[in-house]
Amino acid sequence: MPARLFLALSLLALGLSAHAQSRVDDLLAAMSLRDKVGQMFMMTFFGQPLNQPARDLIREWKPGAFALFKSNLGDPATIARLTNDLQATLLSVGAPPAFIGIDQEGGIIGHLQEQPGFTRLPVPTLVTATGDPQMAYDYGQATAREMRAVGINMNFAPVADLLTNRRNPIIGRRSWGSFAEQVGPMIAAYAQGLQAEGVLATAKHFPGHGDTDDDSHATMPVVTHDLERLQRVEFAPFQQAIAKGVGAVMVSHVHYTALDEQARPASLSPRVVTGLLRETMGFDGIAMPDAMDMDAVDTIYSPAEAARLAVLAGHDLIVLGAHVSPDNHRAAMQRVLAMVERGEIDEARLDQSVRRILEAKARLGVLDWQPLEPAQAAANVPLGETAALLDRLFLRGLALVHDERGVLAAIQGGAPTAYVYPASRPNLWRACQGLSHLRPLGVSISPSEQEIAWATSSARQADWVVAFTQNAETDRAQQRFIAALPADKTLLIALWSPYDLLALPKTAAAVLGYSPLPAAERAVCAILGGEKPQGQVVVDLGS
Repeated sequence: MPARLFLALSLLALGLSAHAQSRVDDLLAAMSLRDKVGQMFMMTFFGQPLNQPARDLIREWKPGAFALFKSNLGDPATIARLTNDLQATLLSVGAPPAFIGIDQEGGIIGHLQEQPGFTRLPVPTLVTATGDPQMAYDYGQATAREMRAVGINMNFAPVADLLTNRRNPIIGRRSWGSFAEQVGPMIAAYAQGLQAEGVLATAKHFPGHGDTDDDSHATMPVVTHDLERLQRVEFAPFQQAIAKGVGAVMVSHVHYTALDEQARPASLSPRVVTGLLRETMGFDGIAMPDAMDMDAVDTIYSPAEAARLAVLAGHDLIVLGAHVSPDNHRAAMQRVLAMVERGEIDEARLDQSVRRILEAKARLGVLDWQPLEPAQAAANVPLGETAALLDRLFLRGLALVHDERGVLAAIQGGAPTAYVYPASRPNLWRACQGLSHLRPLGVSISPSEQEIAWATSSARQADWVVAFTQNAETDRAQQRFIAALPADKTLLIALWSPYDLLALPKTAAAVLGYSPLPAAERAVCAILGGEKPQGQVVVDLGS
C-alpha cells in the first residue's frame, strides 16, 4: 500500500482527541431535547438565495444538516454565498455548524458538475478499472476539494451497489463495477480521500440496490436472494467501506425477504439498520435513510410517520427529501420530539445519534467552520488539478478486452487505419490528428443505410479499422453499421457503455472507454499512438 494512502487510513482510524471529545460532550450537554431532535434532521428547501420560510425553520429547529439540490445551485460564488448563509443562520441561534450535503457521485449524477465552474467527472467504473486504490483515493480528494471550495462538506457517495443486473433502472452507470473484490477496495479508498479533505463520505444504498428490477423512487423493489448470496455479493463492498472508516451509510427503500419477513423497506427496518448494520457489521458512524419523499415510502407514510419509524429503526440523520414542505419538516421533527415526551423512546437514544453526528463534525473540522469569500470561490475550485488527475485516470483505466490478431499493435506500428468516429464529436478526431496513419471517417451516431454503405466501403480499403460506439446497445442503426464493418480487422472502442460489446458481433479487438470526456479522447489517441492499455474489465460481460 502506498505510504500516502496508508498514512491517511491510519489517521482516520484514530479517535477524537481529548479536546475534541470534551467539546462534543459540552455541546451535547448544552442541548435541549428540541435541539437534539433538530440535530437529527437533514433539511431541504427550494431555490436560492435562502428564502424566509427556510430561514424561519432553521432558527426554530436548528437542523444538523442540509441537502442541496439543483434548485439551490449555481456558479461557485452563488453556492458559497448560500452555504455561508446557512451556517451563519445556525450560528446566530447558538447551533453548531451543519453538514451540507450533495449528490456528487460522478458520471451521470453529479449536481456540481452540471454547474458552471466545476469539473465534469467520469463514471466511477473508470476509477475501478485502474485497479489502484491510490487513484480512487486521489479521485476522492479531488472531488472533495471542489466541494469544499464552495462550503459543501458531505457527499452522498460512493454508490456501493454492484452492477449485477443490466435491467436495473436506477443504478447502472452509477455503480463502481460488477465484482465485489474489485469495487470494495476502491470505494473504501475513495471514501478515505473525501474524508481526508473534510468531506463526509456516504456509502449507499445499503444493503445493496444493484440487483433490482424496480426504481425505489417509484415503488418498493423486492430482493429475494438468500443470506449467503447477500453476504458474498451485496454486503461485501459496504463491509469494506465500513472497515476503513466510511463516515455514513445510507439505507435503501428496498425490501430484502431474507432480512425481514415484514414487507417494509430496509430503511425502516430495525432488523436491517440496528440488527445488521450496527450489530452484525459493526458500523458506528451515521446511519441515514434514503430520501423519504421517494414513492417507496411517501405513498404509504406521511413525513412525520416515516421519521418516527426511521428513528425506531436506528437512524441518526433523517432525510425527508427535496419535495417536503417546511410544514411537513416541522411535523416530522415534532413527531420525534413527542416520541420522547410520551416515553416511546428514551432521550438517551437520541443522545447516541446526536453524539455520532457531533463527533463526525468534530473529526472533519465542521465545528470549526469559517465563512468563505464568495468572490474567491471560483478561483478556489482546483480545475487544473482535477483535469490532470482525469488524464491519469483515463490512461490507467482504458481496458483492452480482447485482441486475438494483434490489431492494436499493428495500428500502433503505423499501419493504414480507417478511423471511424461520430461526426458529432469532432474532438475525437482532433485529439488524434497527430497520428498520420489514421484516416478519418466521420459518421452519424445513427447512420442511414446510404451512409453505412459509403463508410463501410471506405473502411474496407484500409488495413485496419478503429470504430467508436456510443450507446449502441439501444441504437439499431448503429448496430447495423458496426455489423457491416469487417469484423476481422476492426478494433471497437466502446466510448461509454461496456454493454455495447454485448449488442454487437465480436470484432477482432475491443477497448472499453467508460466515459466520453475530453480526457478519454486524449487517452484513446495515446493508446492508438503506442501507450499500453492498463485498465481492467470491471463490468460483467459474460463469457
